[in-house]
Amino acid sequence: MIHRSTFLLIFLFTALSSFAQKKIRIACIGNSITYGAGIVNRENNNYPQQLQAMLGNAYEVMNFGVNGTTLLKNGNNPYWKTSQYTAALASKPDIVFIKLGTNDSKAVNRPFYPEFEKDYTALIASFSKLATKPRIVLLLPVPSFSPDSNQIYDPIIKDRIIPMIRKVAYETRTEVINLYSLFIDKADMFPDKIHPSSIGASVIARRLYEVVKINKDKTSDIFSQIKEDKKRSSFYGFECVDFTLNNHGCKIVKPKVAVKGKPWVWRARFWGHEPQTDIALLERGYHIAFCDVAELFGNSEAISVWNKFYDYLQQRGLSKRAALEGMSRGGIYIYNWALANPGKVACIYADAPVLDLKSWPGGKGKGPGSKNDWEIFKKDYNLTEEQASRFNNNPLDNAAKIAQLGFPMLHVVGDIDEAVPVDENTNPFEEKVKAAGGNITVIHKPEGKHHPHSLPNPTLIADFILHATGNKFNFAAIAAPGVEYRSGAGWTEGKDWWAQFRNIDSLLDARKNLDILFLGNSITQGTGGTRTYVTSKPAFAIFDSVFAGRSWECAGISGDRTQNILWRLQHGNYAKAKPKVMVITIGVNNFGDDSAEEIATGILAIEKWTKTHMPSTKIILTGPLPTSLKKDTDRRRKYERIHEILSASKTAASYFPLSNTFIQEDGDIIPGTYSNDGIHLAKNGYRLWALALKPVIDNLL
Repeated sequence: MIHRSTFLLIFLFTALSSFAQKKIRIACIGNSITYGAGIVNRENNNYPQQLQAMLGNAYEVMNFGVNGTTLLKNGNNPYWKTSQYTAALASKPDIVFIKLGTNDSKAVNRPFYPEFEKDYTALIASFSKLATKPRIVLLLPVPSFSPDSNQIYDPIIKDRIIPMIRKVAYETRTEVINLYSLFIDKADMFPDKIHPSSIGASVIARRLYEVVKINKDKTSDIFSQIKEDKKRSSFYGFECVDFTLNNHGCKIVKPKVAVKGKPWVWRARFWGHEPQTDIALLERGYHIAFCDVAELFGNSEAISVWNKFYDYLQQRGLSKRAALEGMSRGGIYIYNWALANPGKVACIYADAPVLDLKSWPGGKGKGPGSKNDWEIFKKDYNLTEEQASRFNNNPLDNAAKIAQLGFPMLHVVGDIDEAVPVDENTNPFEEKVKAAGGNITVIHKPEGKHHPHSLPNPTLIADFILHATGNKFNFAAIAAPGVEYRSGAGWTEGKDWWAQFRNIDSLLDARKNLDILFLGNSITQGTGGTRTYVTSKPAFAIFDSVFAGRSWECAGISGDRTQNILWRLQHGNYAKAKPKVMVITIGVNNFGDDSAEEIATGILAIEKWTKTHMPSTKIILTGPLPTSLKKDTDRRRKYERIHEILSASKTAASYFPLSNTFIQEDGDIIPGTYSNDGIHLAKNGYRLWALALKPVIDNLL
């Protein structure tokens, strides 16, 4: 007979175990884009399913998307009347993503349409009332690149639908995520001009992953600590307060969910102009702050006012280091304040910045300058015309000192800036900073003038600030399946990434105790092996000859990145197959999106997983092969930085870089070993690769 106390312990253990194993349930509400219309292998590649794959077993992501549905109750196909809506309410979600409104474009093309806001508010309320009290996140529509298909007009989406959703988000205090700007420069991801491809769905999935996994700050709300008289308003759906401090106008916008540590962006000038970066960072948990110092041009008075504002924000819990943002003349403000406040700057984002006041407003070079502003500058600094013409306390003059402060800098410039010429400002500044060992990156807009500032898609800028402040997710190290269908990838017609994955898995299941397994991307795929879904095997004969007498197989998939390899290892038959030696060659496909540090971290995550789960397999870690035919290129420098990190790491694998195999003494690639893209190997390159690997493999076997 079980003692009563024992029964109680069993009950408590069972209850606690059940609680610990409870999955976080995510309901994705939406129309055809949520459903995955037009996506190859929709079941695996729609964005809710991709989000599920990235989040893993601790989450349950449910797709309640329905083709063609409207938000409006009196629309042609209201979401309200679908079984998916009923099922979503019954699913007891902890998080709800709502992406509706695109199909309402025709209906709201009127001067005023209150029903849209009313129905959206009611939809939010229907989920807010659930016992689970879910976190609700509104997703703004993606752009439409078709002028009239299905009566979807992009100007209506941008000018009517999106402002109404933001208004609802502000009034209901609901989170809102801007998908529109994420795709504004990605028309190639919309095969039918309306629906994103599987790759586009990946962009959405990664963005939602950031939302789900945000590291929330649990300290008090900064607005509750502002005792000054303040006016509240909406800043693109986020709550903004205006108040006066020390006789200067100030603004603070708070995020719906603050990230831990309360990082913030300090906007120097031109509040609200080209706000896409500020919005992107608000979505990611950052505060945005502004203190108006008018036309003081970064003089001692401006710095004094800003010092007091900084202290004020410190007393209210914002992080010690600010991300400074300066557009045009704002460049003078942020760099002068940074020089006066070492240790208080996380990074600087300067956009078409003025770095020499003699260039603007002085007009002493190519640009016209501004006579009125030049007079204000002279008054601010108490200078005569002659003294102003010799002024040498600009950021450009102090570039070496700024470089020594240690924070990273990002400049975005138009190469044909007519007001603030790049050759008189950012270009010489960059040269001086780099000569002094500073960290600066410049994004050039070849046809860009002074306006518009920023980038239509602010991802590059936002990622820079996220990385500098320690909050960027490294997707190169987050396991995710591939999603592509590559017609020119040497794949059998009609076979996508998932077919390749299953094909390899079936071979691994059949060919246990392999001597050698080659794991990687398209370069590895070129070895072919016994793969039945690969049509091009340019290196098969070479590898079969060099490794004669050894059993080997190819596990390369064109387009794969570090995160795809990590996912394949975790979900495939690799550990079960127990190859004696596994050669891992990966990383080059990450170059476009990820930093060298992120790529190296992804490669080392692969190595760590294999060490833990495939202890009997000896690993040869080559990382990416040399890339770029010429020495002095950004791609080659990224390659070298990755290998610098790998060589310094305490990897358990046999680290075997191949620089000496493919790079000649002058730094260029050995002629005839690569194709013209500087990435893929020619047959002679495959021969060199195989011959370089052979003694290492023979030694391990």
